[in-house]
Amino acid sequence: MLISLAHAAEPAAPAGAGLMGFLPLIIIFVLFYFMLIRPQMKRAKEQRAMLESLQKGDEVVTAGGLVGKIAKISEGYVSLEVADNVVMHVQKQAIQTLLPKGTIKGID
Repeated sequence: MLISLAHAAEPAAPAGAGLMGFLPLIIIFVLFYFMLIRPQMKRAKEQRAMLESLQKGDEVVTAGGLVGKIAKISEGYVSLEVADNVVMHVQKQAIQTLLPKGTIKGID
């Protein structure tokens, strides 16, 4: 009786079958990394470099859409001259884009 049960049992699954089950998950993670995580890290690095390179006189756009020229810059804040004798203080992190010189004159 034991011998007939042993012959009736199915053979064990090969060891590589478990890895093949995880292969789609690994492929999805690799695609996720290259399509989402890596570009976001690159943009964050470029933004950080742009904020570190800001100087007095640079023309910038804030996240709120304000366009101005940097009048004063400190560790965490920037003073923007948005019009003649109108200076606003914004957080450095709120600066979104560094504009080419002379852009403000073209907007007026």
